[in-house]
Amino acid sequence: MRAWVVDRPGPIETGPLRYVAKPVPAAAAGELLVRVLACGVCRTDLHVSEGDLPVHRGHVTPGHMVVGLVEALGAGVTDFAAGDRVGVAWLRHTDGTCAYCRRGNENLCPDSLYTGWDADGGYAEHTTVPAAFAYRLPADVPDVELAPLLCAGIIGYRALLRASLPERGRLGLYGFGDSAHLTAQVALAQGATVHALTRGEASRRLALELGAASAGDAYDSPPEPLDSAILFAPVGDLVPVAMRALDRCGVLAVAGIHLTDTPPLNYERELFYEKELRSVTSNTRQDGREFLALAARYRVRATTHVYPMSQAQQALQDLKAGVFDGAAVLVNDRDDR
Repeated sequence: MRAWVVDRPGPIETGPLRYVAKPVPAAAAGELLVRVLACGVCRTDLHVSEGDLPVHRGHVTPGHMVVGLVEALGAGVTDFAAGDRVGVAWLRHTDGTCAYCRRGNENLCPDSLYTGWDADGGYAEHTTVPAAFAYRLPADVPDVELAPLLCAGIIGYRALLRASLPERGRLGLYGFGDSAHLTAQVALAQGATVHALTRGEASRRLALELGAASAGDAYDSPPEPLDSAILFAPVGDLVPVAMRALDRCGVLAVAGIHLTDTPPLNYERELFYEKELRSVTSNTRQDGREFLALAARYRVRATTHVYPMSQAQQALQDLKAGVFDGAAVLVNDRDDR
């Protein structure tokens, strides 16, 4: 099969990925072999490619928003069949026995493993996934629209939970890319007022088209104090900006796996009045199941820009440059499979 691998992590403009031929993986015990139909492009893939997140294995294949078809079952798998359409997401393994797993916080498991970081992911024609971590997908949504839901959507939902948005509250979204535009749809469907604060005219237009009450630059002040905010942009300088925008008792959740350094916070202006700053770490499988159910109920739809799999490196460059709104999705484009 053909697959992208992280050859020498570095700036995406220097071409750190290579498109290579490699053997189709075999499904180990408890795993599914999946033929990749579509794979969303995530900022985490960019961080792995550029070395912000050091690779956990050499020449790893990125990608963790995979929609595909089951081609083979590993030993012991009984709840899937060949031909099933499944989703492969970021969280790949937890030990199930640690204190965090036992209390329902498997996203904090010290032995957790991740698709496209610890194991080869979906920038390829095939990938594998433990059956216990595969998602069943609705039949009436196209592959390309489903792919971004499997990380951008799930982590956005986790961030929304962490932000403790009150009923019909005022939510600020800093950065309005793949994750934020899905999170906004859930929040709006639940009665929230959403303010988008982001670079890029296209992203601001998308926010308004989806129903945001306002859309301004990331460093602007929103038109009203915020009950909650989520920082999707990996820019630490925005933390104090967002904290100042919060009303009393407001919560800022930082959604990214990587963030540049934050400047010092002024206690009186940015933390007093019981404001809270929270991080978001991965997600649980229950988060994923809940989000996919809500996405179906609220008819959450991803705004997508399709690239052939052979153009994955270009898609990451465009992501970094802010060329597109919404989400980029890779589709396998070879006819000789």
